[in-house]
Amino acid sequence: MKLQTIVDIKPSCWQIGYEDKILLVGSCFADSIGQMMSQRGLQVACNPFGTLYNPVSIAQALQMTELPLLVEHEGLWHSMSHHGSFSRATEAETREAVAQSIETMQRALKEATAIIVTFGTTWVYEWKEAAGLIGSGDSPVVGNCHKLPAEQFSRRRLSADEIEALWSPLMARYPDKHWLFTISPIRHVKDGLHENQLSKATLLQAVEAIRNQQSVVSYFPSYEIMLDELRDYRFYAEDLVHPSPVAVQYIWERFAETYCSPQTRNEMQIRLKQWKFEHHIPLH
Repeated sequence: MKLQTIVDIKPSCWQIGYEDKILLVGSCFADSIGQMMSQRGLQVACNPFGTLYNPVSIAQALQMTELPLLVEHEGLWHSMSHHGSFSRATEAETREAVAQSIETMQRALKEATAIIVTFGTTWVYEWKEAAGLIGSGDSPVVGNCHKLPAEQFSRRRLSADEIEALWSPLMARYPDKHWLFTISPIRHVKDGLHENQLSKATLLQAVEAIRNQQSVVSYFPSYEIMLDELRDYRFYAEDLVHPSPVAVQYIWERFAETYCSPQTRNEMQIRLKQWKFEHHIPLH
């Protein structure tokens, strides 16, 4: 008796090994996969700007070389291009943290043999207050609103054509790197269930268009695995939005089977045991 719809993933000719340096950027699902890789000893740099969800902000993070505009709100200084973990009590502290993240991102991008990109949503927030404060070539799309007043932003959904037009030229600048895209299985229910589905569908269309334009691109169906293979709510966390640890582990295993050789997976098990031993906290 067949009780699951298994997502068919074709074997990948491109493989990840311990000699590779991998940069992961995007939603918090990128953090989950990055953690799995790090625990198994792979060379990874994960989300130097913190978690980012929309394709514009992720692309901006990869290309940023100068300090962005900083803004003060409710006693903290923020970068509108960074996660809230970079916010500090003083402008100088925030500038230092942000400058370090830019340096880390550019170094990781330069050294990476592979870049794994996880898109979360097509919904973007454009900062109205940015008018006249940023360069004419910059985008008003923010990576994080930092709880600034809602009236300072306009909200819209990106089109697949916009995403492809932004990412294809960016990727063409790095023909020596392999790009792997995935769509986050985390549902953005605050947008509404229907709007979330429209958003995910647009991201899928955009990635397919990018694949048709670029030769060094792979796609891993983490969203499809969550939607079809793990469609029961027992595979979700308590918020019914994020995948549970069991689901993340399952998706990781499918990922490793696709992109890692049997020899690499064996080495991963050895290194994972070492990691657990080193991070074990004794009772007494």
